[in-house]
Amino acid sequence: MATGSAANVTRIMLAVDVSTMVGYPIACISSLGAFKWAIQKIVRSNVSDFELLLLHVPSDQAFCGGDIGKIYTSPECFETMESRDHARGLHLLEYFVKRCKEIGVACQAWIVTGDPKTAICLEARRIQPDLLVMGSRALSLVYLSIGTSVSDFCLKHAECPVVRIKRRPDEAPLNPLYD
Repeated sequence: MATGSAANVTRIMLAVDVSTMVGYPIACISSLGAFKWAIQKIVRSNVSDFELLLLHVPSDQAFCGGDIGKIYTSPECFETMESRDHARGLHLLEYFVKRCKEIGVACQAWIVTGDPKTAICLEARRIQPDLLVMGSRALSLVYLSIGTSVSDFCLKHAECPVVRIKRRPDEAPLNPLYD
């Protein structure tokens, strides 16, 4: 197996997110699928030739999670929610970093805030990965007519090649908005 140097290591950015399903462990189905795909189809056994760049941008949907319908009575409620969601993001990245270490592939992980669509594209411009890999929930045309998905936006606007991995039909929850 060839050993990679910093100059010839292929850098793959993976945009990862937490699950929106209550009780579902850590990462969303789409992020897990994109990670597994990148490892199995690109990295394979050439771990020294790759570096995974794991980016998490908390979305409003993940932020609200189990908080919809709750009544807030003080600013402290929001501070608690914000620190909990930051901890969820760190836990998510810890999961993927541990997996990378088990596999033996180099990685970096970080969190940025903002609109996920633009934040991922801005980070891709800043970091300049060789490839951006992201999961997709494969939402229906009706849902997409309301707005553009994060992966669609990045496919059009990221300044690097983008691979979008659709989740398999057997992985889809009953509600297609969940992931």
